[in-house]
Amino acid sequence: MIKKDHIRLFLKAIPNSYGQVFFSDQRLFAFILMGITFFDLSAGLLGFLSVITTNLTGFLLGFDRRTIAKGVFGFNSLLVGLGLGVYFQPDLLLIMIIILGAILTLLISVTLQGVIGKYALPYLSIPFLLAIWIMTLSTKEFTALGISERGIYTFNDLYTLGGDTLVRVYEWWNELELPRSLRVYFISLAAILFQFNLLSGILLSAGLLLFSRISFSLSLVGFYTAYLFYELIGANITDLSYSYIGFNYILTSIAVGGFFIIPSVRSYLWVILLIPIVAMTTISLTSVFAVFSLPIYSLPFNLVVLLFLYALKFRTAPSLKLYEVAIQHNSPERNLYAFHNDVVRFRGHEKVAIRLPFMGTWTVSQAHDGEHTHRDEFRHAWDFVITDTEEKQFRGSGDLLTDYYCFDRPVLAPADGTIELVVDRIPDNIVGQVNLKDNWGNTVIIKHDEDLYTSLSHLKEGSVRVKEGERVRTGDEIGRCGNSGRSPYPHLHFQVQRTPYIGSFTLEYPVSYHVCHRDDQFILRTFDYPKLSDRVSNIERNDLLYNAFNLIPGRRIHFEVTRNGAKKTSTWEVNTDPYNNAYIRCRESGAMAYFINDGQLFYFTHFSGNKDCLLYYFFMAAFQVQQGFYQDLELVDRYPLNLIYRQPLLGVQDMVAPFWKFLRSEYRCRYDWIDNDMVPSEIRLVSSAVNRVGSRVLKKMDFTLILGESGIRSMNIRGKNLNMEAICTE
Repeated sequence: MIKKDHIRLFLKAIPNSYGQVFFSDQRLFAFILMGITFFDLSAGLLGFLSVITTNLTGFLLGFDRRTIAKGVFGFNSLLVGLGLGVYFQPDLLLIMIIILGAILTLLISVTLQGVIGKYALPYLSIPFLLAIWIMTLSTKEFTALGISERGIYTFNDLYTLGGDTLVRVYEWWNELELPRSLRVYFISLAAILFQFNLLSGILLSAGLLLFSRISFSLSLVGFYTAYLFYELIGANITDLSYSYIGFNYILTSIAVGGFFIIPSVRSYLWVILLIPIVAMTTISLTSVFAVFSLPIYSLPFNLVVLLFLYALKFRTAPSLKLYEVAIQHNSPERNLYAFHNDVVRFRGHEKVAIRLPFMGTWTVSQAHDGEHTHRDEFRHAWDFVITDTEEKQFRGSGDLLTDYYCFDRPVLAPADGTIELVVDRIPDNIVGQVNLKDNWGNTVIIKHDEDLYTSLSHLKEGSVRVKEGERVRTGDEIGRCGNSGRSPYPHLHFQVQRTPYIGSFTLEYPVSYHVCHRDDQFILRTFDYPKLSDRVSNIERNDLLYNAFNLIPGRRIHFEVTRNGAKKTSTWEVNTDPYNNAYIRCRESGAMAYFINDGQLFYFTHFSGNKDCLLYYFFMAAFQVQQGFYQDLELVDRYPLNLIYRQPLLGVQDMVAPFWKFLRSEYRCRYDWIDNDMVPSEIRLVSSAVNRVGSRVLKKMDFTLILGESGIRSMNIRGKNLNMEAICTE
């Protein structure tokens, strides 16, 4: 039985098959591309037939419907249909060949998805190349097929589509007086869709600009780099092929500069470096393929892009300045803004979260590159002690171990793991003396992941409570702070390392979250390194904050909303998508806000849908919240620009985003008030969103969140021409 969802996905696959030619999933751009293919009516119809055949066959064979709906199989078949439709006269035999070619292209695409996909590489337009070469060579023996005399019937096709008006428009645009290089650029762009006229190229460039300002700029950078290179070597970019082979440079620049690589200064520089290589590949392969009377089509683009992407995977130290796209958003702009939101904003969150191995507030007595023992291969380690208000480590004279505040205090597992090694029978030193024979003293080493261990040393003799091979959870007590080994006074030595041995070299690895205590000021550090003399603690969870943001799937939250005097209701539903990403959905508007809650930090990652609903304002108001209450602690973050700004200002920013961001959108959240530190029943958080162009403030919004025992109690949103209050009626 055919389901409505299947029909919806099939219909979605048709325009997406056109958009994927330029790596796009934007519907309007896809329809522009579709319209351009029909400038050659028969080729356009055959291309459309090829798309339908491939997607329908994919559905019938049971391939993943969501993959088909993205158009990743259909776009190669589209190119095969257009290529054969341009070359041959349309008849029933050609229709049969187009259908067979579409099925062949699908089979090649699925096969390459398995073969190349396991290396996390795209198959680009290789299925198109293999299929059209096979069909072209085989049809040389098909005497019943007539070769099309392209261009003779173009005006007839246009007249059929739009009458005399369309013919005159077509003639006017094609007779435009333009610089030679710009004319070649437009026709090279149009040649991607097997169109060889100026109007198609102009429309396509306009659509490209509408879809992606970065892709548009890259198309110019790639083409003009090639154009200048041909001028330099004394060759003619239009002489190599009737099909204006310049589209290889355009596609290469878009793929490398902004689609598979995060757009940046480095990605643009690599485009400029790779384009001459594409040019030399084009020139050499054209000579080789001429022997078989075959066009090279997009082969140079495929070869160079795949070689470059594959080579990048062997980097031992990937750079954020030349970063591969991890999650494809089908737009260079979205890839760039998501990169800054997901990678730069929360760099390190993909790591195993290592917490401080103690309760309460301790002081860093020796940090990385310490003045005593943390040097060279052992430089990435910390020593922790407890100090009083006078910064003393002990009470009284400090002659006894028990005078030291940290002595015999619990030492905790910094993350989930398995106990790898335990030493527990080394006596504690008298204050001022050290044991150079057993340098590290009593030690516990925990394995958290492959090549990731933590070592906790100088523990109290006989205090270790765990055994080798035992599983521990974050925060489990493993022993007590002592003074064993090379330790003149009680302290805790803590380091991260790659190997499971006492005395292993240290590994530079951050503490996931910790609060830095400075006088009456609290500072939250995320995936950072405690510094010398810092007084630090883990986030001490506040139950009110934890419960308010413990949004479990299936939960519904209802609000009564008053906006500028008008009242309405809003209902939120918490759920997860097929990839287990948690989100809040507004039932009325359909908007969705994606979030992560790791028990210490709640933060939003993405928003889609209506930006004029209560959920969007909550997304802005609670963009990042840590779940411990520290009076006047302030969190600072930045919103993704594409989720805050709108056109046309965002479009201007898009053009220069890889090089310079003149727009800023800053989030601040202050922990303003709690009614009772010990048994709280109400907390107030005050946050703001400020949009700036340089230093000039464009827009400011203020938010107040009141949290109670049952969760979010109320929200207040204030901005220019906006006064909104939401009361939770859950």
